[in-house]
Amino acid sequence: MSLPPEILKKVKLLEIATRKLVNNTFSGEYHSAFKGQGMTFSEFREYVPGDDVRTISWPVTARTGKPFIKKFDEERELTLMLCVDISGSTDFGTGNYFKGEVMAHLAALLSFSASKNNDPVGLLLFSDQVEHFVPPKKGRGHILRLLRDLYYFEPKSKKTNIGCAVEYLQGVLKKRSNVFIFSDFMGDLSFDKPLRMIGKKHDTIAVCISDPFEEKMPALGLIEFEDAETGELRLVDTSSAFFQKKIKEIKRAHASTRNDLLKKAQVDFIEVNSQEDIAGPLIGFFKRRNRG
Repeated sequence: MSLPPEILKKVKLLEIATRKLVNNTFSGEYHSAFKGQGMTFSEFREYVPGDDVRTISWPVTARTGKPFIKKFDEERELTLMLCVDISGSTDFGTGNYFKGEVMAHLAALLSFSASKNNDPVGLLLFSDQVEHFVPPKKGRGHILRLLRDLYYFEPKSKKTNIGCAVEYLQGVLKKRSNVFIFSDFMGDLSFDKPLRMIGKKHDTIAVCISDPFEEKMPALGLIEFEDAETGELRLVDTSSAFFQKKIKEIKRAHASTRNDLLKKAQVDFIEVNSQEDIAGPLIGFFKRRNRG
C-alpha cells in the first residue's frame, strides 16, 4: 500500500522529534519503571564470599567438591501494547495539536523506548469497535509501520467504547504485557469490569488526553456545536453564566466518576493537557514508579 507523502513526512518528523528525548531521558526511565517477568537460569559459577547462600546448588557442589551457586539473569523482555482511541472526539484541539496527535506523539515515545530496550510493541486502534490490530513485534521498521497506521488509518465509526477494546486485548494477549490505553475518556464509562479483568493479568495504564477548552470555554455568545461522535447539533449561549457553571459541573462529575472507576480497577492513571508539556506527565509517572 502506497502512503501519501505528507504521512511519510509526518512519521519521519515524529521520529526525529522523539529521538533526542528517548535517548537522553525516556528510554532509561521506561526501562527502570517496568521490571522483567522474572529470573531465568544463566549458569553455575563458583561460590565467592558475599554470595547469597540460598543460591548454592548442592548437587553441583557435591559433585565437584567445591561450592557452586546458580546465577540468574532478569528476563527483561516485556510486550508493550498501545491501545489508542481514534473516535471522533480525538479530532479536536485548541492548541498546537489535536488530542489524537498528542496520542500519536506519546505512542511514538513509548514505542521507540521499548524498541531501544528490545521489547516487542503492538497496536490496537478502537472507536466503539476494534478498528485495527497489529500484533507485537520488534524492530524500527515495525515501529514506523505502527506510527503510519496511527496517522493514516481511517475509522469506520466515530463513537467510543473502551470496554470492547479491552475485552479484545484480553483475548489476544497471552504473555503479561504493559498496556497503555490512550483516550480522552469522554464517552460511556461502563468499562470498569473489563478493565478490572485486564488489570489482574497485565500492567495497565490509562492515559487521558484533555483540552482546557473542554472545561472552560471562552464567552463568545451564541455558538452552534456539533458532537464529534454523534453529529448532533446544538445552539448554546457560551456567554451565559448558567452554561459556564453547568459545563464545569458536568466535566468535573465525569472526571470524578472516571477516576473512581480506574482506582477500583487498580489501573494507573496519567492525565495529559494537550496545551502543555505532553511528555512531562509520562516521565513523572515513570519517576514515581522508580521511587516506589
